[in-house]
Amino acid sequence: MKKIITACVVSLALTGCAGQSKGTNTAIGTGVGAVAGTAIGAGIGAIAGDAGKGAWIGAAAGAVLGTGVGYYLANQEEELKAGLQGTDVQVQRQGDDLNVVMPGNVAFASGSANISSSFYPALNSVANVLAKSPDTSITISGHTDSKGNPNANLQLSKNRADSVARYLVSKGVGSQRIQTVGYGDAYPVASNDNEAGRSKNRRVEIKIHSTRQQ
Repeated sequence: MKKIITACVVSLALTGCAGQSKGTNTAIGTGVGAVAGTAIGAGIGAIAGDAGKGAWIGAAAGAVLGTGVGYYLANQEEELKAGLQGTDVQVQRQGDDLNVVMPGNVAFASGSANISSSFYPALNSVANVLAKSPDTSITISGHTDSKGNPNANLQLSKNRADSVARYLVSKGVGSQRIQTVGYGDAYPVASNDNEAGRSKNRRVEIKIHSTRQQ
């Protein structure tokens, strides 16, 4: 009986890992949760005289727990990517965070902190997802290339982050969830020695962190 239970649980875990409907992280969380729940459930069941029943109860509970934060973020990731298709905005998964990277040359005119009206639809998509996902904190950071006056660049990066924050708040995202920071040219993602690299460094990032408990 124990061998049968073990084989079934492993199968359940592998099935969860293979699933792709809500993203790889969610599937892995489900499978791992099932395995962990099985072990705990079997122990509890053994005390009660029915390890097999305990194992299956534990597996079901563990699978549900495994979909907690991973499932929540996977849904937001899918919605963001769907809404931002056809734009230059990138959505990156970083552990338990999502990072939305907006190119500065697309979102703003050169040297300006005013959001380009052509970028409103992309920001509306982001705002829609954030507004209906309240269990997240949001950090908006502005970045520039290394050309020009460093102090001016630092202020411009902060002003751009603030502009994005105000726009999101105007679309229903709670201001208490948002922090803004300007980094100037402190954190380049490419070389500042050529225009292609400088273009990548001019950006605003929205980091979305889940505050939901497992």
